[in-house]
Amino acid sequence: MARLAEGLKRGDDGVVRCFWAGSDPLYLRYHDREWGFPVRSDQRLFEKICLEGFQSGLSWLTILKKRENFRNAFKDFDVGAVARFRERDVSRLLKDAGIVRHRGKIESTINNARRARALEKETGSLAALFWGFEPEARARPKRVTWPVLKRMAKTPESAALSKELKRRGWTYVGPTTAYAFMQAMGLVNDHIEGCAFREKAERARLRFRRPKPTH
Repeated sequence: MARLAEGLKRGDDGVVRCFWAGSDPLYLRYHDREWGFPVRSDQRLFEKICLEGFQSGLSWLTILKKRENFRNAFKDFDVGAVARFRERDVSRLLKDAGIVRHRGKIESTINNARRARALEKETGSLAALFWGFEPEARARPKRVTWPVLKRMAKTPESAALSKELKRRGWTYVGPTTAYAFMQAMGLVNDHIEGCAFREKAERARLRFRRPKPTH
């Protein structure tokens, strides 16, 4: 059997994937069905940018295992509902062992929901703003390999997205967080060359209808 390129791993099922998918069934499903596939739902985009903030200092698998608890705690990340949270909700969430009980990150999620409401009124959707920072094809590496990705924890586009969100009052949205969000939501396809899901994600991106501002 040929040796796999750096950054790839053959699973117990014989499928070659990005190494970070590991062997946890939950993480494998996330890699195979979600990560890198384009999303236009404002609700799911809002959820992901918030969960990326909660991940700071933790592993994504930790957050993934708690994702359903987060969805229950934050009203399935309905922007309008979370925007109406008050101090009593913060107190409730700080007692919820099913999520990450970090006051700053909880308050950031509520703040970001309020900022998202304002943005929706301006542009018509969160998706329109986020997808406006999709890199042009010429800005992307010719081959997505692990050595290349290791140098891409943040990019000019993720820095620009971070700057724009911060200008609008969002928090926990640094350039590295913004790039992880872009990778996960399919604004870029960073499945490594040789991963069985790279072409699937690319086909999904080719079929994807980019959202445009409606206001």
